[in-house]
Amino acid sequence: MQSARLINVAKVLFAVVAWGVSFIATKVALRDVSPVTVVWLRFAMGLVIIGVAVAARGQLVLPSWRDAAYFALLGFLGIAYHQWLQSTGLQTAQASTTAWIVATTPIFMALLGWLVLHERLGLIQIAGIALAAIGVLVVVSGGDFRALGMDQAGMPGNLYILASAPNWAIFSVLSRRGLRQHPPAWMMFYVMGFGWLITSGMFFSGPGLAEIGQLTSSGWAGIAFLGIACSGLSYVFWYDGLQAIPASQVGAYLYFEPLVAVVAAGIILDEPLLLVSLLGGAGILLGVYLVERPGKERSFPAVQEV
Repeated sequence: MQSARLINVAKVLFAVVAWGVSFIATKVALRDVSPVTVVWLRFAMGLVIIGVAVAARGQLVLPSWRDAAYFALLGFLGIAYHQWLQSTGLQTAQASTTAWIVATTPIFMALLGWLVLHERLGLIQIAGIALAAIGVLVVVSGGDFRALGMDQAGMPGNLYILASAPNWAIFSVLSRRGLRQHPPAWMMFYVMGFGWLITSGMFFSGPGLAEIGQLTSSGWAGIAFLGIACSGLSYVFWYDGLQAIPASQVGAYLYFEPLVAVVAAGIILDEPLLLVSLLGGAGILLGVYLVERPGKERSFPAVQEV
């Protein structure tokens, strides 16, 4: 029993580390090709891996027409649009900054619940939202708030990344109904499949197959890591962990994701490790901790891969 738990913990940790490094792998691949090519290739690989896992578990059955339409909507929001936002943003945004910004997704989920579902926000949660917002400003500006009004090199990308956080919150809220009714890996297979088909339209009407020839060995390594580790194995491992370990315990591991990204960005991309960014990141994580209520339902990962 103990060995089985250790295996599931190892699977969850693998997913968290892979998603943390995904920001760096994306920037490496973007040196060679456009964002849509990165997204199209990585999810082609991820789709194969999740498909094999679903087939091996005897779950490879077709969804109903109603579910197919629902999965197509989720595929657009969570795969095609979301990944386009983040990959486009990473053309100019730093990987470490990106990781801190996307960590605010639970804040947007709480605000969405307040605005749409009329869920109550207590004083502690409001303080957490404010603290996380200040943390984002600190991270994005590097501690110099005057820089927010200037044309910084990374600012356009930071805005794309910031837009991806509420988008993922909407995706997560909409995913809850399906996750109550369907096996997570089976549902993710079709969500990813529809998202990849939508991305295919963008890919073939844009750069197309000719751009793939521009990939260097490092670019292929980045895409292979994204497709196999991040979009394939990590999702399978994550949901295996959720089935065996309480969600509250699994969710706690996600707090390590931006820290992994910061360390990996420093090692691989030589991005500077600034004390002010760490302080801003700490503010974001503390704000998220204050906002997230004990036992709050999770759907897809709140601190997500790029």
